[in-house]
Amino acid sequence: MENQHKQIAGYRDLTQAEIDLVNKAKALAEQCGKFVAKLRQHPDSMRTNAPNALGEPPLDQRWISIGATDLQRGFMAITRGIAQPTTF
Repeated sequence: MENQHKQIAGYRDLTQAEIDLVNKAKALAEQCGKFVAKLRQHPDSMRTNAPNALGEPPLDQRWISIGATDLQRGFMAITRGIAQPTTF
């Protein structure tokens, strides 16, 4: 549905420059999401606390999840900063 944002309170028309910036932010967020997915599938994240053959500890999935959440929050804030919705 074209122009559906006009039916949602708080949304405004964006300039082409703003649309381009939002799309760039979305593309960067997608790249970050793919990197996080790689970290979550990394072989060292699949084992317990035992070091790998090189004596390195496994990836800490708790911190990777915290990082993913913070990245999502950051990209949402950036998008909101560009779009400047008119409501809280």
